[in-house]
Amino acid sequence: METTILLPMIAFGIIMVGTWWLLSMISQRNSQAEERLERLGRPKSLAEIEIANKRDSGAKSGSMTGMRKTLEGLGSSLASGASDLERNSLRVKLANAGFRSESAPAVFQGLRIASLVAFLVVGALVGLLRSGMNLNGLLWVVGIGGLGFYLPSVALWFLRSQRQKEVFLTLPDALDLMVVCVESGLGLDAAMRKVTDEMKDHAKVISEEFGIANLQLQMGRPRREVLHDLGVRTGVDDVRSLAAILIQADRFGSSIAQALRVQSDSMRTRRKQIAEEKAAKTAVQLIFPLVLFIFPGIFVVLVGPAAINISRQLLNR
Repeated sequence: METTILLPMIAFGIIMVGTWWLLSMISQRNSQAEERLERLGRPKSLAEIEIANKRDSGAKSGSMTGMRKTLEGLGSSLASGASDLERNSLRVKLANAGFRSESAPAVFQGLRIASLVAFLVVGALVGLLRSGMNLNGLLWVVGIGGLGFYLPSVALWFLRSQRQKEVFLTLPDALDLMVVCVESGLGLDAAMRKVTDEMKDHAKVISEEFGIANLQLQMGRPRREVLHDLGVRTGVDDVRSLAAILIQADRFGSSIAQALRVQSDSMRTRRKQIAEEKAAKTAVQLIFPLVLFIFPGIFVVLVGPAAINISRQLLNR
């Protein structure tokens, strides 16, 4: 009975996936044709600029572009139903993780929907094979589907935390280099460009953020807005405080080198305090593996032979 129910459902799922793939391919061809016609209708200079930009960033294949557009189409409906506060919060989280594209929120929401659908199908198959059409099977579907829905959020949190950790660890070295550059006579913009050039091999994240800030400054944006965006884009408290200090120094005309040196010293003190805190917690954290894993083995090694001898003597009596 379970096989007669399972086979039609598998066939239905295959037909639905095939239909969705065919429609996505057709929509991709139509979108590519419309984009080509739109590019031909533009002035030649704009078309050449767009082709050059696509050639520079052309590491992605056509299938990946089509997948991104498909995910963006899936997530646009979910993103449009959210409030402005939720959209801005999601955009900031994605920027903190390194995804700064305009279509990143829609792609992320589409990825959540696709993950939900895929895990619901897996949950339905697992539930039917293990429990059949009953309450336990429904629990399998709901549990695995919920895992699929929240899995992209967990992955985003992990990428965001790792990126912020790297920024936090490499920022004092960048500040020291900026202090040297500023005290040697360079301006703040030139010092940021120097940091970008010197630290791009071993501190890629902070160099990338400083490079974006330099590009915005060259485009004519005010320094106050650029520094504020730098703090929001990284999501690190130390970068936000650094941006606030530089904005105040630029507004009141105080020494930027002295402000950078004070901020660098405070950050190094904070890192030292965090390391001391982790070292103090180590003794407490070692209690659990000692009690659960090491102490039972030691107990067996020490008490085991004596217990065997006692049991033998009792049996001999």
